[in-house]
Amino acid sequence: MSAEDRREEDSGIESRRFGTARGFVRAELIWPVIAVAILSLAVVVLTRMSGEVSIADVENALLNTPPSAIGVAIALTVIGFMGMAIYDVVGCQSVAPGKVPPRLAAFAGMTGYALSNALGFHVLVGGPVRYRIYASVGLDAADVGRIVGIAFGALWLGFAALLGLVLVFDPSGLPALQLVAPSADRIIGGIILVALAGFVVWVWRAKHKLAFGRWQIPLPGGPVTLLLLFVGVLDIAAAAGVLYVLLPADLSPGFAPFLALFTLALIAGSASHIPGGLGVVEATLLIGLGAAGRPDAIAALLLFRIIYYILPLGVAAIGLAAFESRRFHGPIVKGAQSAARTFRPFIARTLAGLVFAGGVILLLSGNLPKDEGRIDVLSDFVPIPFAQTSHLLASLIGLFLLIIARGLLNRMALARIVAIVLLIAAASFSLIKALDWEEAALLYATAVALFLAKDAFYRQGDWAGFRPGPRWLTLVLVTVISLSALGFFAFRTTEYQNDLWWDFTWNGDAPRFLRATLAIAAATAFVGIDTLMNRPVQARIGRVEIPDAVRTLLRDCPFTQPNIALLGDKRFMIAEDESAFLMYGISGRSWIVMGDPVGKPESGADLVWRFAEMADRAGARAVFYAVSPENLPLYLDLGLAILKTGEVARVDLETFTLSGKAKQNLRTALSRSEREGLVFEVVPASDVPPLLPELRSVSDAWLDMKKGQEKGFSLGRFDDAYMSNFDTAVMRLEGEILAFANLWRGAEKNELAIDLMRYRPDVSKVLMDALFAKLLVYGQTEGYKWFSLGAAPLAGLADHPLASTWNRVGTFIYRRGDEFYNFEGLRAYKQKFTPVWTPVYLAAPGGLELPRALLDVASLISGGRFGVFKRSILPSRPALDPRRKTRPLASGPVAPAPLQV
Repeated sequence: MSAEDRREEDSGIESRRFGTARGFVRAELIWPVIAVAILSLAVVVLTRMSGEVSIADVENALLNTPPSAIGVAIALTVIGFMGMAIYDVVGCQSVAPGKVPPRLAAFAGMTGYALSNALGFHVLVGGPVRYRIYASVGLDAADVGRIVGIAFGALWLGFAALLGLVLVFDPSGLPALQLVAPSADRIIGGIILVALAGFVVWVWRAKHKLAFGRWQIPLPGGPVTLLLLFVGVLDIAAAAGVLYVLLPADLSPGFAPFLALFTLALIAGSASHIPGGLGVVEATLLIGLGAAGRPDAIAALLLFRIIYYILPLGVAAIGLAAFESRRFHGPIVKGAQSAARTFRPFIARTLAGLVFAGGVILLLSGNLPKDEGRIDVLSDFVPIPFAQTSHLLASLIGLFLLIIARGLLNRMALARIVAIVLLIAAASFSLIKALDWEEAALLYATAVALFLAKDAFYRQGDWAGFRPGPRWLTLVLVTVISLSALGFFAFRTTEYQNDLWWDFTWNGDAPRFLRATLAIAAATAFVGIDTLMNRPVQARIGRVEIPDAVRTLLRDCPFTQPNIALLGDKRFMIAEDESAFLMYGISGRSWIVMGDPVGKPESGADLVWRFAEMADRAGARAVFYAVSPENLPLYLDLGLAILKTGEVARVDLETFTLSGKAKQNLRTALSRSEREGLVFEVVPASDVPPLLPELRSVSDAWLDMKKGQEKGFSLGRFDDAYMSNFDTAVMRLEGEILAFANLWRGAEKNELAIDLMRYRPDVSKVLMDALFAKLLVYGQTEGYKWFSLGAAPLAGLADHPLASTWNRVGTFIYRRGDEFYNFEGLRAYKQKFTPVWTPVYLAAPGGLELPRALLDVASLISGGRFGVFKRSILPSRPALDPRRKTRPLASGPVAPAPLQV
């Protein structure tokens, strides 16, 4: 393959990579649209099928439901959730045998399913809840993912087994399911059962694992798989039984065909990702049962929602609250202040939920008929325009409370103030519009609770800080659509005409509802457009002026890496007595410190704590990148997770020598460079500015060869002001500079290091080896103790089955990631100088925050999210230098140049 073809292929790979990244962004925005579309379709179906059903008919049907049926439904709900608990118990025994008590696993299973069933987004809701519980006994995110995988696999095994059994033994009974002949039903059911039997035999004969790359899920053995099959069937059958016993007798088609219909309804609801499959499950069941216009059927579906979804959700919430309070009971007894800090996040979440519930109540109240007795009383002393306007404003405030709840969830002080104002105003409007004193009392109480909980909302932020993202916007849309559909159902018997829009009377409930719905739709559309068009963009800072205190501390620092502060792309936090500083950048929601604090250790430790507090107040996560082993206790005290990110190579100049077999290549490079006329020189910083144009020409040629771009934050880049701070080592040929490296010098001649090392390609094959050898000899002659070769990313990570998930993933990238970066080649090149390797670490919040922090660090270094995917390529063979128009000066193998790290 020619060089041109290879470049085209690389360009194609890169284009596909960017296309994939853009695809992820589009997918994040597409799935909420799909969910809303499915819900809208279900709402249309339900509206058309409700016929002339009134709320009074549904209420009568609810009151006439036999208490025995409700008791049986509750008992079946308990049985179903016991089955869900067994999923997690078996999963824990398969993934982490002996680590999780069965009682805790059962609690995690029931709680996770209760929340995810009611709220939807099974992985996003059930997964984090399980992680929160299992983390208390030491399981990591990967283990929890495997447990969730086994649980969901068992559930779908139950779906398949039930469908197969129903098709084989009773394929008739429901007209909606008679899509093919009964014989074809039995054949399909038989195929499903045979496939399940084959799967059981397969796992019975030997232990197997389901692999996704290096991530594996251990499959349970044959006996356990049979148990999971039975439990899955029992779980789904119990859920179906809850609704079956509540349905009117004349709608019951027989339990077997009803099971098939119920299974299809659950699958449709799960696929929609709508919380609890709300609307989708009901529409599917009403169509399948042929129950259009039946108030008793609608009453049965409402009771089913309450018993199977709402009741377990309440129990799970109480259980989860008790679990959290038990976990944090120790700090409580140490003092009131410690208790307040411990429960502050819980208080914020609770109040955010109450505010969201207040918004739902306001929207629901605005969509239902008013009490005529209260309206008669109100009409004696409140003008109609006041009442009509209050109704409209109360509904709009309900929408805004749904949005503000996200800011409260993030503990923003501004969101608390806005919520208090809106709650007080909404409570007043509730009294004026219809004397809803119960509603007003709840809103006033929530406002008082927010007022008293000032300490729980301490983070800075503005509208952009709690603008709803795609997921929160979807939740708001689903809530608004559902409540609006309920309003249309409540006023189903109203004849909608144009005159209704202008009907301003005390008894005009339907016109008020229509006007409020139009206003809410317009406001929701505005918020949605604002969210999609004004996605948060990280503000870029210009060049930062370097404070004199930073320059002074750098001159006194024995280590060289802190010199990256002079790049001018980072912010600084300096101790009050100017005895220490730290430097940081911002990417996404991560505030990232580069390296350890510089200066006096005690002052540096105080800066770390102050920085973490400042990031927390801003609603950000504090991340510390490229920190040394000596300071790990400090970051552990902050409660951060520690990850090894690589190793730094440092040559001991006091023992370094060019003699010996291992240094033969360096000696050869030195002798060849002398024969070729290459001259080494160290240019003082004061003489560098006149050379900058020539140095930039060399740097541009190097970047063109690498097909890369300048980095930042932890890596130096060619910048005139930055380069003028340092001495620069150069290699010349007949006076022309062919290669250069700017030098970092540590105080007391403790350490010498190179930052940017760049060269003209295809001039001399010994150029870089000779420059390295000259620099080492120069540092030794100048009396330096160490020479730093920089870091080797992901080097030295443990590759062992018992190692952490990050170590295994990092090792896989290190060995297989040549598509993006030559990890192994870089370390191998530095190893030939026989350095001492020192580990470096990243300290960041653990759990699900960790991968986000890693992505933010990579984005900050690369200059953006897409910059992470840029490929760094080493030259594979010599070629003509386009600037010199000459052939290489020497023959022989090309020494791989060190990548900028």
